[in-house]
Amino acid sequence: MINIRTRLTYQFSFLVTLILLFFSLGVYFFSKLYLEKRFFKRLQDRAITTTTLLFDLQQTDSTVLRLIDAANKEPLLNENISVYNEKTKEVLFSTNPANTQFHEQFIPQFDSTAQTLYLHQNEYQIVAIHLTGGGKSSNWVIVSGIDQAGKEALDDLKKILMVMILAAILLLGISGWLFADRALAPMSRIIQQVNTIFPANVAKRVEHPNRSDEIGLLVATFNQLLDRIEQALNTQKMFIANVSHELKNPLTKINSQIDVALIQKRNPEVYERTLQSLQEDTRTLIQLTNTLLELANTSIQANAMPFEPVRMDELLWETKTQLQEWHEDYRILLTFTDFPDDEDALITPGNRASLQVLLMNLIDNACKFSPTKTAKVNFKSNGGTLTIAVSNEGVQIPEADLPYIFQPFFRSNSTALSSKGHGVGLAIVSQITQIHQGNIAVRSTPEGTTFTLTLSTIFSF
Repeated sequence: MINIRTRLTYQFSFLVTLILLFFSLGVYFFSKLYLEKRFFKRLQDRAITTTTLLFDLQQTDSTVLRLIDAANKEPLLNENISVYNEKTKEVLFSTNPANTQFHEQFIPQFDSTAQTLYLHQNEYQIVAIHLTGGGKSSNWVIVSGIDQAGKEALDDLKKILMVMILAAILLLGISGWLFADRALAPMSRIIQQVNTIFPANVAKRVEHPNRSDEIGLLVATFNQLLDRIEQALNTQKMFIANVSHELKNPLTKINSQIDVALIQKRNPEVYERTLQSLQEDTRTLIQLTNTLLELANTSIQANAMPFEPVRMDELLWETKTQLQEWHEDYRILLTFTDFPDDEDALITPGNRASLQVLLMNLIDNACKFSPTKTAKVNFKSNGGTLTIAVSNEGVQIPEADLPYIFQPFFRSNSTALSSKGHGVGLAIVSQITQIHQGNIAVRSTPEGTTFTLTLSTIFSF
């Protein structure tokens, strides 16, 4: 498995090598075009010189040859100059009469409408100029040659570019390795810091000097994860401590009553009172166990819960009826505000049983902690959202306790003394709300406490 440093070195070297190759090919290609263009210009100058000497000076063939040789300060390799007449179909003049066939093979390619033609034949470059006017309208001056100097220059340029590319690849490999090491150095420091974090010092965080770069954002995200892990560990510790405490009290009480009953024989009335007390403690344990199972099932089966359209106003009436059957002293006052005409605005996608557990916990808590056992429930549908506010006129929850009331087994001192319970109901409410992508908020004042549940209707999906 290739590590990131090696992979970065390969990628960096490969990318820059491609750029160098592209640049080198561009230099070679444009240099070749420039040399060809320059050589064609020299051939064209030769053609113009020949035209001047042959037609303007009206010299003989031998004289023209001497003048042309004298004008060639830089003779071209295998240079050949010919003059072809279109009317007579003959070569009027050639600096190399023995090789006139070489130029004659290009004659079929001549276009009488063109002024100048540039041709290639193997290593040869050919320029043909069409002479017009002044009695020269039917003549072509053909000049050919080999650009040996240009060829040698291109070969030298190719060797230089190849050597430079090979040297650049070597330097790229070394510099890429060092660059990757420097780029990944912060990651190595982060790994070292993470390896020092254990459950015993989970409060420790990863440090990085630059918080605005990508690694800094990664460190910030990792620290946020550590925050959640620390919170989860603290919640787990508190959960275990609270469960142990909640289980220990009734079990100790049951064991003590059994021990007292077995010390000596007692009359049936005493045994009956003892059994009634044991039954009450056993019910407490059963209720706690069922609550814990309900909390666990809500967490584990969150993704497996079947969702269906649930009409919340009907579910509220069912919850009210069921709670008042169980507790005859409860008073539940339902108020429907902004009741819509379209019944789809009353429907939310969710799990009916879970939503009923949520409503029962909220309303039961409101009645239980109210001096008059009264809960006020306000139901409202507006703008694609359902809002259910459950309030009572109970003891104010201290502001310092509000952030923790949805944690399992947390009980505020103001409520722990006024009613029995285990502090799990609101934790279940919070989890069911999260599963349904809703929101639960609480506001507590001396006049009372209000829990506001917000859910989305099917219109918003």
